[in-house]
Amino acid sequence: MVKDAVPLGECGRALVIKLCPRDEVLLAGPVLSVLRARGVEVDALVYDDTAPVLQGHPALSRLHLVGRRWKTETALSRLSEERRLFFDLKRRGYGLIVNLSEQARGAWLARTLGARYSVAPLVPDRGRFWAGSFTHLFPVAARRDRVELNLDALRRIGVYPDFSERKPL
Repeated sequence: MVKDAVPLGECGRALVIKLCPRDEVLLAGPVLSVLRARGVEVDALVYDDTAPVLQGHPALSRLHLVGRRWKTETALSRLSEERRLFFDLKRRGYGLIVNLSEQARGAWLARTLGARYSVAPLVPDRGRFWAGSFTHLFPVAARRDRVELNLDALRRIGVYPDFSERKPL
């Protein structure tokens, strides 16, 4: 049991961030399911080309997308897309952010979306900005099963999934 467990009943809605390749997005499914089973409404943020993996997931309320092509667009076009995404996320009013990625976008969102609680992997050499962006950090164990590593984020905030909840759909 952790001393600083997150009271999920106070969170209402959670955003799970998984910005990575398609096969790894699928392995985040148990995190969505566990949160939903604990009474939290769950949204996810993924790359647009990985969205088909989570579309229709029974635990998911909304799926927000980051366009991979945004990097090749004009600065104004990219700014417009980023702004639209940010305000879509902000309107949802998240009480919990579960960042399963190691990208800076997760830290920025944790700082700016106003969630009371946020959890992310402890990434060496990320510095104070990264560490200060989240209320909870969990260690990344080498050679750990990816599903279990994702669920470590929930364990860090005091949510312990049953064995039956640990498999992807």
